Amino acid sequence: MPSPTDPGVQVHTPFEDAQAIFTGTLFVSLALILYGQVGLMTGGTAGAAFVLHYATGVSLGKLFFLINLPFYWFAWQRMGREFTLKTFVAITLLSGFAEWSPQLFAIERLHPAYAAVLGGLLLGSGCLFLARHRASLGGATVVSLYLQQARGWRAGKVQMGIDCTILALSLFVIPADRVAYSVLGAVAMNLFIAVNHRPGRYAVL
Repeated sequence: MPSPTDPGVQVHTPFEDAQAIFTGTLFVSLALILYGQVGLMTGGTAGAAFVLHYATGVSLGKLFFLINLPFYWFAWQRMGREFTLKTFVAITLLSGFAEWSPQLFAIERLHPAYAAVLGGLLLGSGCLFLARHRASLGGATVVSLYLQQARGWRAGKVQMGIDCTILALSLFVIPADRVAYSVLGAVAMNLFIAVNHRPGRYAVL
């Protein structure tokens, strides 16, 4: 895979990073709003925030921001300053979008299957924008990337294990049919990423 120091590789500019992080977090926030509207779940720290949101009623944006706080020091030590700062910006933006976007528009009718597929595609595209610009949405991604670098464990398998655990916990706070729709959303998201995120295909990092 090309290195950022290769003379033939064009590195992203700060403006390109900014628009990708803004767009990626906006897409993900729309997915979370759709999921929240019909009582679905997702994986990672967003999924953990959903479990606590459904169990306590505390807003999703606040919980997502708080859950990620312990991971910043870990990311700084293991993943570097650039990754950590971009991830902090992405998490802060997503928390704000999740908190304020429902005040800007309302959805009157939404089928959970439609929400699952559309939300999964929005999540996949948003996370792909962030990954290509060396950013993430925190906790679970940081842990899985670190374990891949340090232990050789496949990041995708680690992420899958975390996501399956969160979905299992969600059975205590949402109905089983909503968990099934959430699995449909996860399939849509991961299929989108698998098709569109192939290392070595793109020269721009």
